Amino acid sequence: MAYGSTAGHLELDGTGLSSRAVAAAARRGGGGGGTRVTLSAAAAERMRASVGLRDRLLAREIPVYGVTTGFGDSCVRQISPDKAHALQRNLVLYHLNGVGPAATPEVARATMIIRANALAKGVSAIRPQAVSTLLECLDRDILPLIPERGSVGASGDLVPLCYLAAALIGEGRVRHRGTVRPAAEALHEEGLEPLRLAPKEGIALVNGTSFAAAYAVLAARDARELAFVAELATAMTIEALRGNASALHPFVHAVKPHPGQVRSAGVIRELLAGSKLATSFEEILVRRERLAGRGHLHLAERIQDKYSVRCAPQIIGIVRDTLAWTENWLDTEINSATDNPLFDADTFGLHLGGNFYAGHVGQAMDSLKTAVAGLANLLDRQLALVVDEKFNGGLPPNLIVARPPDDPEAGLHHGFKGMQIAASAVTAEALKQTGPVSVFSRSTEAHNQDIVSMGTISARDARTVNGLVREVAAIHLLALAQAIDLRGAHSAAPAVRAVHGLIREHSPFVTRDRRLDHDIAAVAGLIETGALRRAAGFGDETFDDSDDFDEQHRDEQH
Repeated sequence: MAYGSTAGHLELDGTGLSSRAVAAAARRGGGGGGTRVTLSAAAAERMRASVGLRDRLLAREIPVYGVTTGFGDSCVRQISPDKAHALQRNLVLYHLNGVGPAATPEVARATMIIRANALAKGVSAIRPQAVSTLLECLDRDILPLIPERGSVGASGDLVPLCYLAAALIGEGRVRHRGTVRPAAEALHEEGLEPLRLAPKEGIALVNGTSFAAAYAVLAARDARELAFVAELATAMTIEALRGNASALHPFVHAVKPHPGQVRSAGVIRELLAGSKLATSFEEILVRRERLAGRGHLHLAERIQDKYSVRCAPQIIGIVRDTLAWTENWLDTEINSATDNPLFDADTFGLHLGGNFYAGHVGQAMDSLKTAVAGLANLLDRQLALVVDEKFNGGLPPNLIVARPPDDPEAGLHHGFKGMQIAASAVTAEALKQTGPVSVFSRSTEAHNQDIVSMGTISARDARTVNGLVREVAAIHLLALAQAIDLRGAHSAAPAVRAVHGLIREHSPFVTRDRRLDHDIAAVAGLIETGALRRAAGFGDETFDDSDDFDEQHRDEQH
């Protein structure tokens, strides 16, 4: 968390904000019931010093990019300092050309927190009161309506962030306590004065990577949840298939010790603790028929499971390990000054650079979405085994309830056949989204922005892939709950029984063909909110600031 922060309070200083803290605060909401975000006194002092340097440079009539010059390719056109206020307002207005649906409230909140923290670095020549106005809007649940599309990821998120700046100056519409209304009205009702942009403050607000980073930190949080759900589904798949849990043995993973793989195998082992449905290689050996002098024998049981079961930790571990470096990159990004120019008050230096380039966000999200899409592929293949009578170890075809031949409804029901088709379709869509976006640079703005990151599009794609994988997981978990019932839920591991019970609160056992779309939506919601994880005994600490929680949790259990 940021300096001086608690669960209900973030104090921004430009250096200590974590991506997990941003995601948690963005999802808690505002308006008194969420996280209070404030600016530290030290940050405010640094900000005032950079403003002082700006004013000295303006007094000397030095051409300061974006303050007394035009923007982008128009940097060769200098204006007098008395026009600097109007220039900042015009910058905001001429970029209000975003398209597509509005970003969700949680994305807007994350954007506001990240932008405020970047400005708290104190090198952007923006007054503390400008950032305080931004944070007051956040606290009073005045959220900018930001169209999703229009950013190339350098020169930062100009178009999206102009909607944030517009809300502060009382232009356009905002979402105020859940209602869309004019920004000026919302500010007036909350007793806030519209911000009058001082020189440099417009470009300080809009020239940065905060919108891309907002999607990215939320995508990382959701990906972490999906990694756990894939482990949960794998444990339930092993029980449904009466599978061999020996592939999870610590020795196997200790000799290929990718941290995510080791952690994933450990989580699945913990979820299976106490199971009477899962088997092991040792148990299979006890039950096997002996050769007894014969040269060949067809074993009654497979001694190892198919790859989608046996290799699950190796696949899920990729997501966990990708998250490790992704979150490290994001923590750096959200604690960086990402606008241009930058002011060094200590040395009286003015620096022109390109920190608005969201290349690290784009690369991280291109990698993360590929790893997460692999979870959909894993879960879809597990589902195919569970519903197919050729592979599911004696469960009925498509998990339908068995009926005697003379039952009037015999042969009428197809159970989870349609669900498996839907899962395959959604999996294909997730896999299709994995093409890298960061390679699709487009030269724009009179070839001044001649190479751009496309980081914002990649981060939005990661969000989309997460949503698709969540739907596949929901379908699979519904099928697994059905399979566990057919096997006998009383024999499942305690953690699985708890999850099964929660699913059954939202989706009853399928006795005959019925619509299941509402059930899918309900279980997807349980995944997104972390309810299934908590039911299994894994707390929210995993998703806050304790990187070591998973291992600590397992140590306590064992």
